[in-house]
Amino acid sequence: MPTVTVSPGAEATTTLTVRNDGDIVEAYALDVVGDCAAWATVEPARVSLYPGTSETVTVRLTPPRSHEVKAGEVPLGVRVLPTEHPESVAVPEATVVVEPFHELRAKLEPGRRRGWLGARFRTSVQNRGNTPVDVVFTGRQEGEELRLGFTPERRSLQPGESAEVGLRVRARKLIWFGAPATWPFEVVAVESEGADAEAAQPGRPEPLPGEFAQLPLLPKWLLIVLAALLALLVAWFALVRPAVRSTAKEAGAKAAQEENRERPQGGSATGGATGGDPAGGQGQEQGKATGPGTDGTGGTGGAGTGGSGTTGGIGTANSQQSSETIDVETGAGAKKDGTYRVPKGKVFGVTDIVVANFQGDEGVLTISFGERKITTIALETFRNQDYHWVTPIRIQENATVTASVTCSKPGTPATGTQASGCHQVLNVSGVLSDIAP
Repeated sequence: MPTVTVSPGAEATTTLTVRNDGDIVEAYALDVVGDCAAWATVEPARVSLYPGTSETVTVRLTPPRSHEVKAGEVPLGVRVLPTEHPESVAVPEATVVVEPFHELRAKLEPGRRRGWLGARFRTSVQNRGNTPVDVVFTGRQEGEELRLGFTPERRSLQPGESAEVGLRVRARKLIWFGAPATWPFEVVAVESEGADAEAAQPGRPEPLPGEFAQLPLLPKWLLIVLAALLALLVAWFALVRPAVRSTAKEAGAKAAQEENRERPQGGSATGGATGGDPAGGQGQEQGKATGPGTDGTGGTGGAGTGGSGTTGGIGTANSQQSSETIDVETGAGAKKDGTYRVPKGKVFGVTDIVVANFQGDEGVLTISFGERKITTIALETFRNQDYHWVTPIRIQENATVTASVTCSKPGTPATGTQASGCHQVLNVSGVLSDIAP
């Protein structure tokens, strides 16, 4: 059999002559062996010959267009097996030259990305030809607003091998304000020997379209906000600030005038109070000095002058700072009250309250002192809230400080898992005093 050349995806034939040199009629079975067996056939596959006769059969080669059929020389063998004398089997051989073909498949992922200055893409390529190739990656963009960089720029691929190459797209300048800009570009994967060729090559992939949407660094709404803030600042310095200064000066002058008017009376009262203390002190010293003999007079003087001091001391001793905590846990969609009741015989002067909504729950919180409603707050508007009074709010004995919570939606605490119910903590601080007799 002569050497035969065939292209993958095409067909080629060669012939083989079978001769019966025996002295009986012989039947011969023919089949292809070796690397060509998967895509070669013999027609006919069986022949019967009289002694001294011969017949020519056709060997048909149809290699598929696949990377599995490597380019180059492939041995071809046809086994001729006699039926009557199988020990006389013969395998004539020939050479098949498989021609190379080139086919690249490329893909760009994703097709579109957004960013302020640049973005990253991924290019995949597969060598579907039957011969090794060096693939070069190039990119182009009209207007040259972008820089395209591949990592790496060149890959060597065996038949059937795939590879991925990173693509970094970077704009040449920032867009500070305005609308986004869209920059289309193309990516081409070609064999190295044809990278500079302009004409299309067989099996060369089409250019892969991509798009980079460049976003402005500062959006339009930010310009509007900055303009509004600037207008407010101008209005403040031009209109509000002078009016505030003028009002403050008038209030200061009025307070100074009232203080000057009241100063003489204040001095007289102070003098009287100061004069009383030495008398009381002197009476006490006389009582101690004179002893039991002058106890009636000295004791009376001491009691008279020291009475106010004793009363003040008792008031201070029976008044103490107090702080109480009300913890309210409420199920979703439910309402619950938490209370603190002022003890019998006591008066609670509230000066400070602190409310903690540490889960970020949603709902309504109402705080009441006795029958007096102090405030109603939407839970979603705060995490921690505090109130303070210079003049204490007095709550009588057996009255209550009430925190009423209506839970609409439990929040999510710092653990990151949404709570099953609402949870609020109210701390009430002030002075707890005895009721004066």
